[in-house]
Amino acid sequence: MASRRFSKGITSLVLFSSLASPSFAGGLERGGYNIDLLFDNSRFAVQSGATYVMPQRKLKNVKDTDPTDGLGTNGIGGGSTTADDTEDYWVPYLGVKVGLGDSIDCMGDFSTPFGAHTNPGADWLGVNDNIETKISTRNYGATCSYRFDMGPGQLRLIGGGFYQTVEGFKTRLVAPITTMPAALIYDGTGRLDLADQAMGWRAGIAYEIEEYAFRASLVYNSKVKYDDLTGTVDLTEVPKAANPKNPYLGVVTPVYGEAEAPDSVELKLQSGIAPDWLAFGSVKWTNWSVLQSIAFCPKATKGVVACSASSQLTSLDLFYRDGWTVSGGVGHKFNDQWSGALSLTWDRGTSQGYGAQTDTWTLGAGVAYTPVENVEWRLAGALGIMTGGDSGTYVYNGRTYGNDVSYSFGDDLVAALSTSVKVKF
Repeated sequence: MASRRFSKGITSLVLFSSLASPSFAGGLERGGYNIDLLFDNSRFAVQSGATYVMPQRKLKNVKDTDPTDGLGTNGIGGGSTTADDTEDYWVPYLGVKVGLGDSIDCMGDFSTPFGAHTNPGADWLGVNDNIETKISTRNYGATCSYRFDMGPGQLRLIGGGFYQTVEGFKTRLVAPITTMPAALIYDGTGRLDLADQAMGWRAGIAYEIEEYAFRASLVYNSKVKYDDLTGTVDLTEVPKAANPKNPYLGVVTPVYGEAEAPDSVELKLQSGIAPDWLAFGSVKWTNWSVLQSIAFCPKATKGVVACSASSQLTSLDLFYRDGWTVSGGVGHKFNDQWSGALSLTWDRGTSQGYGAQTDTWTLGAGVAYTPVENVEWRLAGALGIMTGGDSGTYVYNGRTYGNDVSYSFGDDLVAALSTSVKVKF
């Protein structure tokens, strides 16, 4: 039988191992939502950490497949057939947990659950599709739980809400400028900027048997409806002379749209399996299919015509399918100061023949060091394989997308380093 001392020492490795295996394949997944600090046995706990992720997605066999917008980067076929698509990124986290009496626990946290950053640059054959795209979110959450005795353990009811912001941009080549002197003044690119903020909520249930280090939790996080996405489309780098009939060339146009950050359901399990040994696992479904083609329309047309593919000025095309993440692992407490964990995670890719998000397998490992009872330091690493595939055309609502560029990619590496410090009383 696992002792109470065992459960306090080893169960913290579950959060630790999850930080060591960041999701990359699924949609815009970054840090996701994590409320594991709510289960800390201390009356008060503060945890701060960060994960640095290094994806190495490389595009190859690139072809410019739409001659109507100019071929290649210079309009006549120039440009590289390969590109480094992804950028490294940080995933910060800060959480504070407070126990109120014997039954109520509450926590507040800051995280960056979603985001993306692709930067193939301006020298590859797919510049009409993308030069650089970046999306960032910030999430401020508050979650509480009420627990009471039931059978040999305790049942915990969980609820909370969060405020989330999003901002981003996309730059691509709209029309190559090949004649002089216009080519000395304009670069032919266009840029979309967007921003919004919205609220979400969560609800869940958990059952814990402390003496066995057993916990089962099921948590639902709601959609976040960005129904007032606003921004601009900047086409000042494309001269009016390129198409005098297009009123948006040469100017900055305010635009609007709407989108949803996906809802998700996550089941987590853990249990002591031998003295100082813990097994854990999780299954998460994320509703990434809510993100297909996000239309952005001129703000001057709002209320006049509905914003759709037929009235849009531009769009952010994702065409995701739902994501699944399955993870499992084992943790071991070596002594009162040192613990370790190993985990294996599978992410189902969300791309459907358009884009480069394929299945990812990630192996995570880490250690936790407790120099004194109230302080815990964690260091973890992860190494994974992003499986290969290709990107081309995709038909959505009878319209063909992705007909401007095609490319393939092989099995690429993703690596991550994570560290955090927790102080508890």
